[in-house]
Amino acid sequence: MKNFDPKCVFCKIADGTISSYKIYEDDDILAFLDVNPVTYGHALVISKKHYETFLSTPKDIMHKAFDVAQRIGQVQIKELGAKGVNILTNCYEPAGQTIRHFHIHVIPRYEATDGFKLEFHSELKSLCLPEVLEKIKKDL
Repeated sequence: MKNFDPKCVFCKIADGTISSYKIYEDDDILAFLDVNPVTYGHALVISKKHYETFLSTPKDIMHKAFDVAQRIGQVQIKELGAKGVNILTNCYEPAGQTIRHFHIHVIPRYEATDGFKLEFHSELKSLCLPEVLEKIKKDL
């Protein structure tokens, strides 16, 4: 795993080459406001070292990042007046990841009509759950 990718915008933000609106920083984690927010106060929490996704990030770094995300979400509700928060990470392009660097979106929600939609559809009614269960459990 590379520690720094010179082509990665988040690596450049982490090392200060690109400026950001920093919310939080320690030796491993950086949190800043998203420059393309989907709602007021949308923040990103990243690892300072380059890991491509949540799936490849060491557990200690992942845990620190989610701790920071939780605290930011709590403050968004208390100080920004959010009524809820979406905390999510995307792994690879089919899941919506556009920057190949582990990051967590902390998206404050104000109303169901605030312009951001995260919808779950139950279109897989014929899915064989025991088969899926076995496939996941055997390598877990």
